[in-house]
Amino acid sequence: MDGILQYLQHHGQRLDSEIAAAMGMEIEKVRVAISDLSADGDVLVCRSIQFKEGKPVEAMLCRVSGYIPPASPGRKPKQ
Repeated sequence: MDGILQYLQHHGQRLDSEIAAAMGMEIEKVRVAISDLSADGDVLVCRSIQFKEGKPVEAMLCRVSGYIPPASPGRKPKQ
């Protein structure tokens, strides 16, 4: 589970299938780990339905809870 949390912190918001492919895990194990992390409040999960070739594919969109990525470099607008 810590590996998934670290992966999300480094790569940002990802689908469960992307996490499984990147970490070399089975999708069911990733979904169980994400559910546990969500129950602990470490990860926010949104159920998503995407259409690929006209067929609906259910997925879990995940991101780290309360994590704000650092600002991108460059000029900032004046306030």
